[in-house]
Amino acid sequence: MVCAVLLDRLLGEPRRWHPLAAFGHYANWLEGRMNAGSARRLRGLLALALALLPCWLLSFLWWEFPELRFFLDVLILYFALGTIPVSIVIALVMALWVNRKLTGRGFLRMAYFTPTVLPMIAVANIWLFFYTPQYGLLAQLGHLLGLPYINWLGSRSTALPAVMAVTVWKEAGFFMIFYLAALQQISPSVREAALLEGASRWQYFWRVLLPLLMPTTVFVLINALINAFRVVDQIVVMTNGGPDNASTLLLFYIYQVGFRFWDTSYAATLTVVLLAILALTALVSFRRLDRKTHYQ
Repeated sequence: MVCAVLLDRLLGEPRRWHPLAAFGHYANWLEGRMNAGSARRLRGLLALALALLPCWLLSFLWWEFPELRFFLDVLILYFALGTIPVSIVIALVMALWVNRKLTGRGFLRMAYFTPTVLPMIAVANIWLFFYTPQYGLLAQLGHLLGLPYINWLGSRSTALPAVMAVTVWKEAGFFMIFYLAALQQISPSVREAALLEGASRWQYFWRVLLPLLMPTTVFVLINALINAFRVVDQIVVMTNGGPDNASTLLLFYIYQVGFRFWDTSYAATLTVVLLAILALTALVSFRRLDRKTHYQ
């Protein structure tokens, strides 16, 4: 009922009936039935309602707030597809590299992991200097190569990719630790047995090593999916959502609504929907990937 009142207030006109009001009446009826001793009969109905609630909330948000469709569709999808696969692949390559017997292996591990322990605000400020036109590190390197200066954060076509590069740089080292721990748990006899059977290095990686790393990949992928919806710090520091909303992702939009426009009820509603989206995304990803996972 509270959600119904808030949304009526946000939509600007009172309604005699609202879809969320039906959910409030259903909750009251459900509570009464459970107090009457019928909890077992309603267990399946409650489970179904909880399972469908995230989908229902997302559909409701899609139709009631059309201004959010761009943030829910294009930008988040673009950001997720541009950061998740790249972060995972780089993390796996770094883990395979530092798992070998190399000179200075400890230094390499520390160098790869260092961005993870830095606060995102500090990382964003470092990269803000890199992206500064004419004076930044990238501008100076481009000038040495005879390339023109590029305003990475001031162009619609490069602002979001620049933020994506910062995210990949910070998250890849974090994911590398999990892959490195998983690689160290695999016995060397597994590789020796595969090579004795005539498997090439690529066949060993694709058919033996990668399936053994699937539990770690599932964990890393779910974390990367959740992180893709929680991007706000680097956007506040680097682009502030611009230029022309080119880097305004959903969580940053919620931040603007709640702490700049002071529409706290609207921001609270969007936060609940975002939480439902994250829970649904994690659940679906885990269910689908867990079927293809091989555990030792």
